[in-house]
Amino acid sequence: MMSQSAPPSFPKDHNMQAWADRIRGGDRSSLAQAITLVESSLASDQERADALLALLQPYTGNSRRMGITGIPGVGKSTFIDYLGIRLIERGHRVAVLAIDPSSSLSGGSILGDKTRMDRLVAHPHAYVRPSPSGNIPGGVARATKESILLCEAAGFDRVLVETVGVGQGETLIADLVDCFMLLLMPGTGDELQGIKRGIMEHANLFIVHKADGPSLPAAREAAARLLHVARMMPQGSDSRMEPILLCSSTPPETGHTEIIEAIDHFFEHAFASGRLKQNRSRQEVEAFKRSVYEQWLVRMKQDIPLRRVMEQMEVEVSEGRMSSFRAARAWVNQLSGG
Repeated sequence: MMSQSAPPSFPKDHNMQAWADRIRGGDRSSLAQAITLVESSLASDQERADALLALLQPYTGNSRRMGITGIPGVGKSTFIDYLGIRLIERGHRVAVLAIDPSSSLSGGSILGDKTRMDRLVAHPHAYVRPSPSGNIPGGVARATKESILLCEAAGFDRVLVETVGVGQGETLIADLVDCFMLLLMPGTGDELQGIKRGIMEHANLFIVHKADGPSLPAAREAAARLLHVARMMPQGSDSRMEPILLCSSTPPETGHTEIIEAIDHFFEHAFASGRLKQNRSRQEVEAFKRSVYEQWLVRMKQDIPLRRVMEQMEVEVSEGRMSSFRAARAWVNQLSGG
């Protein structure tokens, strides 16, 4: 098995069809290089990424995409390690996209999650890829959507996305996955406090983690309170209220089998009701809008005359000679030729 260390750089003379074929054949080095490519913001790399994704597009969309979020310390990585192994035992191939906080020095991924997924990292039917969050809000990385597609093309039928876990703004993940799981801890009050809106309205499954030993009574109480709050949240007409699940990833771990069963029930209902197809169609439209904005921003920054105008406006705003609102209107007029 190939090492799942930091992905290597890729040569500029890659033959796209051969590269796509290697990814479809499950070559991990080629997959790692492809994810590095789609994460690049260079215009030349973006063009090559587009060509590669176009070749692989017919082989994507056949996985179950699942997102996991929760506050730091809730045990997301340990939970995913156990859940991934249970999925592999059921015959699945599991890819994990772990969105790490970015290093303030290098801008790269801190890679802490891989140290807490030791079994998945070593398993031949799993692939773990940390990616830096950069300055992207929502707890995900810029190219998470494209990375999911690449993992699907490589034959992984279960794709788990772990968010950074920085707070209630992590709702962008709901536009990338089919099933969104929220992990909470007993005794923290999270089930009733800062995240009871926002994330909870997007979550499909609620899981009280670290429900073991002396914490078990508090976990049961938290689950009861969480169920009460969740029932008051707005839901779609075809939504179902899944049970609040308890689990522990401390040996001997408990609850993961029940969570997999709940996930299966969720997908059965989503397929039968047509919700899964509708949701993915909506996600594609949202991805298009985000991509338009991101590519426009990159193109704008590469336009030297426009960049100089913007820099001058920034000076005027910082010195109080122009309001930010007026500067923004002037900038838009500059772009449109008005």
